[in-house]
Amino acid sequence: MSILVDLIYLAFLLIASPLLVPMLIIRSKRGYDLRSRLGQVSGLDAPGRPRVLIHAVSVGESNAIKTLVSQLLDRADPYDVVIATTTETGFARASALYGARCSVIRYPVDLGWCVRRFLDAVRPDVAVMVELELWPNFTSECRRRGIPIAVVNGRLSERSFRGYSRVSWLVRHMFKRVDVVAAQTDVYAERFRALGAPHSGVTVTGTMKWDAASYSNRADEAVALAAALGIDSEKPLIVAGSTAPEEHRLLLDSIPRGVQLLCAPRRPEWFDEAAEVLQGCARRSSGRPGSETGLFLLDTIGELGAAYRLADVVIIGRSFGGLHGSDMMEPCALGKPVVVGPSTSDFADTVEKLVEGDGIIVTDALGLRDVLHGLLESTERRERLAGNAHAVVRAQQGATERTRVILESLLDDPISVGSVD
Repeated sequence: MSILVDLIYLAFLLIASPLLVPMLIIRSKRGYDLRSRLGQVSGLDAPGRPRVLIHAVSVGESNAIKTLVSQLLDRADPYDVVIATTTETGFARASALYGARCSVIRYPVDLGWCVRRFLDAVRPDVAVMVELELWPNFTSECRRRGIPIAVVNGRLSERSFRGYSRVSWLVRHMFKRVDVVAAQTDVYAERFRALGAPHSGVTVTGTMKWDAASYSNRADEAVALAAALGIDSEKPLIVAGSTAPEEHRLLLDSIPRGVQLLCAPRRPEWFDEAAEVLQGCARRSSGRPGSETGLFLLDTIGELGAAYRLADVVIIGRSFGGLHGSDMMEPCALGKPVVVGPSTSDFADTVEKLVEGDGIIVTDALGLRDVLHGLLESTERRERLAGNAHAVVRAQQGATERTRVILESLLDDPISVGSVD
């Protein structure tokens, strides 16, 4: 099976090489660590205690595991936690959050020899995949070595489920190799089972992002960010987090007169495009505070939480186009009034619970301006919305503790896994 998968990958690489080769050359010049993506792991000592490998693809997944990592490290007999990320932004975020206590490395591409090289170096006692991110060669090699695989905070959106179902001949073996799935919802759990995950190994634990949401005021970080950007504390500020390129014009046109707008694009490659739309904006990376237009661009990684703390109203990006939404946990936990667009399929369960608790406003592009105007005109409405959101977050917590118990059981009494498929 591994040889077949590698042949499929290589065929794809050959077809895509006219695009991939120039991209890799450009990224290498910018410091992209290709050797690590090919399975090379440097500076990792041999495990002296049970080692937990956690794969957190990018920033969102790295943020989601904060409480889980703390619980695994703060035991009387702590585990050796290694965090592997895929994206560069994820690596930067994971390094900032966990680098002082954990090894943070890059996850390999799913070519057989790269995976074997990676696992030879890491030698985990359990491999933990955050949300999904299963790959055929990785799961096959873990099974061959007797390394249990757990999917935590498991999520299978309708879009992903349809995609996997189309290639069920390829992925069913991959899902069958998973020992434990700690799914966010009953719907996600059924989708994992339908794709081949062992029925007895799938359980519903809830969403760990509720637990990872920060309640800390951390006013010093917010004050420092406001000073660095030159934000006027006397004027209302709307913060739009994790925005997409097609949203910046909409946001600019929807902001009431005299209100400041801070946009934080989801991806670094979108920063310059956002700056072109937000003419005259103060860019965080420039080091020059002040904006005559009242527009600000957060073109850095890891400061969105501080920006949320400054906001009078928060808008959730990637929800007014075709990108299926972004995480809204943190501003809700901070007690901020939150507005989201109609495209939130990747966070449908979260939005549903917040709507049920009257803790979020869902609107479309046509209604955004009126919603913002109404919120900024009514302190009482903002406070009620924010308080409800905070209460919903508190009520939904506990998934991390349930997940920790599952992982400890897997480590202390490993499930019997076969040596071959």
